Amino acid sequence: MPAPSDSSPASVPAPVQTPARRVSVDPQGPVLVEGPVEIVLDDGTVARSERFMVAVCTCRRSRAYPWCDTSHRCRERGGSPPEDRNPR
Repeated sequence: MPAPSDSSPASVPAPVQTPARRVSVDPQGPVLVEGPVEIVLDDGTVARSERFMVAVCTCRRSRAYPWCDTSHRCRERGGSPPEDRNPR
């Protein structure tokens, strides 16, 4: 049975108001998030950044995953065949 002091309003911490984070989605690139941020990865590890703005990789080609390193810029777009650089 809890002690009477455990249920008093003075022992319950007030909820902390955290400011909303702004997220910008670019269909051709990373997701931009106002920082600082913490990202929980698939394996449960937590990646943290204290920067004022972070770019989160969405293509999974980044060597710094989950942070974007602009590897998405090298990816060829589907829908148009690559140029033939050696015409015959």
